[in-house]
Amino acid sequence: MQSNTTENLYRSLVKVILLTAGLVILIWFLYQILSVLLLLLLAIVLALIINNPVTWLEKKKVKRAWGSLMVFGTILLTLIVLGWFIGPKISEQTSGLFRDLPEYGKSLSGTVSSWFSDYPDIQKKIEIDAESISESLPSVPKALVKIGNFSLSLVGGLVVLIVFISMVIYAVADPRPLVELYLSVFPPAQRGKAVAALSKTSVMLGGWIKANLIGGTIEAVLVTTFLSIMDVPGAFVWGALALFAELIPKIGFYIMSIPPILVALTVDPVTALWVTVFFLALNEIMGDMVMPKLRSSTMNIHPVSTLFLLLAMGSAFGFLGALMATPFAAIIKSYYEAFYLSRFPKDHKMEEHIEDVIQQKIQPEKE
Repeated sequence: MQSNTTENLYRSLVKVILLTAGLVILIWFLYQILSVLLLLLLAIVLALIINNPVTWLEKKKVKRAWGSLMVFGTILLTLIVLGWFIGPKISEQTSGLFRDLPEYGKSLSGTVSSWFSDYPDIQKKIEIDAESISESLPSVPKALVKIGNFSLSLVGGLVVLIVFISMVIYAVADPRPLVELYLSVFPPAQRGKAVAALSKTSVMLGGWIKANLIGGTIEAVLVTTFLSIMDVPGAFVWGALALFAELIPKIGFYIMSIPPILVALTVDPVTALWVTVFFLALNEIMGDMVMPKLRSSTMNIHPVSTLFLLLAMGSAFGFLGALMATPFAAIIKSYYEAFYLSRFPKDHKMEEHIEDVIQQKIQPEKE
C-alpha cells in the first residue's frame, strides 16, 4: 500500500515537473517570436481589410481568385504610379534635407538664441555652429560600414517582406481553411459569437483604413501645396509624412507638424508662424469635421482607449506596435461586445446612469 502511494506521488511529481518545464519552454518560445506574432497579427489585419473589396467583387459574381487578383493588382499599380511620379521628388528633397541639416541646425539655434539676448548664459548654451553639427554626424568610413550592415539586414528584411505579403495574399485568396481553424478554437455554442466578432472587426478595420486613406490624401495634398507656396524645404517629404499620420491616432498630428515647423523656423520666424497656424487649422478641420464623418459609426472607440493601447503597444513593440494600436482596439472592442456584453439584457437606462455618474448624483439605496 505504501509502495503504491509512493509510486503515485512520484508520478504526480514527474507530471508537475514536465508540465512546468513545458510551460516555461512555451513562454520562452513565445517571447522569442513576439515580433513574428505581431507580423502575423498585422497580416491578419491587412487580410481582413483587403477582404472587404474582394468580398464585394465576389457578390458581383466575380470569382474570388479573379477578385483577389484585381484588388492586389490595383494596389500594386497605385504604388507604382505614386512611386513613379512622386517618389523621385521625395527622394530628392529627402537628400537635400539631410545634406543641409547642419545649416538648418545652425539657423535654428541662431533664431532661438536671439530670443534670449537678455540671458547670455542661456544664449551661449543654445548657440551651435554647422561644424559642430557636421562633427556629430558619422564620418564617411563609419557611414559606409553602416550601409554595409544595412545591406545585409536589407536582404533578411526583404525575405520577411516577401513571406509577409505571401501570407496576406494566401489569406485573402483562400480564407476557408483559416476560417475553419479559427472557428474550431471555439466550442460550437460560441461559434455564432465568434463569427459576429470577426465580422464586426472586419467592418471596423475597413472603415478605419478607408477614413485614413481619404483623410490622409487630403492632408498630404494640402500640406504639400501650402508648404510649397511658403517655400518651406522638403514640402513633398512633409506631405508624404502627413499621408500616414492618421494611422497613428492623436499623436500623428505632432509627428507630421513639428518637423516642418522647425524647418520653417530656419527660413523665417514669420513663415514658421504661418505654418503653425496652418497645421492647427488643418487639425481642427480634419479632426472635428472631416475625419468623424469619414469614420462614421464604424470606429466608435474612445480616444482614451486608443491612446492607452498606443502607449502600451508602442512600449512593447516600437513603431509597429503603435501602428497596430487602433486595429488592436477594434479587435478588443468587437470581441468584448460579442462575448461579454451580449450576455446581459439591454439597459434602457444606461444614458441616465452615465449622466448620473458625470453629474455625481447619488442614487438613494433601496431597502
